[in-house]
Amino acid sequence: MRELTYVARRTVEWHEAPDPELHGDQEAIVAPVAATSCDVDSAILAGHGFIEPPFALGHECVARVVDIGDTVTTVAPGDLVVVPWSINCGTCDNCRAGLTAHCAAVPHMAMYGAPIGGNWGGLFSDTVRVPYADAMLVPLPAGLDPVAMASASDNWSLSWRLVAPHLTARPSARVLVVARGSIGLYVCDIARALGASDVLYVDPDPEHRKLAESFGARTAEAIEPIRHGFDLAVEATGRVDQLALAVKSLAPEGICESAGNHFRPGELPLLDMYLTGVTLRIARDNVRVHIPDALALAASGTVAPERVVSHVLSWEDLPHVLPDKHLKPVFVRDTAPPTAAR
Repeated sequence: MRELTYVARRTVEWHEAPDPELHGDQEAIVAPVAATSCDVDSAILAGHGFIEPPFALGHECVARVVDIGDTVTTVAPGDLVVVPWSINCGTCDNCRAGLTAHCAAVPHMAMYGAPIGGNWGGLFSDTVRVPYADAMLVPLPAGLDPVAMASASDNWSLSWRLVAPHLTARPSARVLVVARGSIGLYVCDIARALGASDVLYVDPDPEHRKLAESFGARTAEAIEPIRHGFDLAVEATGRVDQLALAVKSLAPEGICESAGNHFRPGELPLLDMYLTGVTLRIARDNVRVHIPDALALAASGTVAPERVVSHVLSWEDLPHVLPDKHLKPVFVRDTAPPTAAR
């Protein structure tokens, strides 16, 4: 089979790899049918990552189940499923506590799309092994488009987590979104749907701002800190100066969620944060826990994740197109159910 491999800045290639096989009764083999780049993939492709190439890329997709182990009960060959980005067993103490990005059954940080915590391959591959099928795979609800939900593996479900629990605790909260990619736009859509009283989206890209406005957000190319302006701030730029802007704009006891991958060091206004009393969370998401709720919101008809998809392209275009700068390209191939391997 082929796996799309990051080999150098702005360069990816198809590399041949052995076809994945079932190694146990709990496993599954899946074939991605709609896969997309995460915002962090854009940073990796631009040369800002911290892992030396080559490695298989991709950790967001909807896939078709090809084969399953004898004890798998939640999915069957032919099913469309969301494949979460992190590897998790579902039964260790961390997984039972909802910390699926910190599964104790596999090496720390085990994931698709980067050789961290082992080499699990990438979801821009023709086929992929899922070691814990019942724990990891989430059936795609009927009626949801795989293209619209290609990002449910990470960015869509992460965006749900960045705002939904906070708007439940603080109805009508004022939300600041400082972003550069798809996460911030998903957040605008979700925040509006869940009752935020005000959403300000800050991004230098005029096309991104136009899309955010269509979700009901106010927009700005850039801002100075707005003292006590927002109850919740979401930063998704990977820039420490923009994270500082976000926390400086919080109301007393406000919350800042940082979804940026901070590959570069910087300073935060700790005294200002102390005096205001803010909560800052910087973390990879325990996405498996949130996928069902994020899919349910998508199925409700109150949000439109498909509008963030910037391009729908052929699977064969991956090596040529993925290195280009696109907001949220989705690469697709035949979704007809394949014949089971056994």
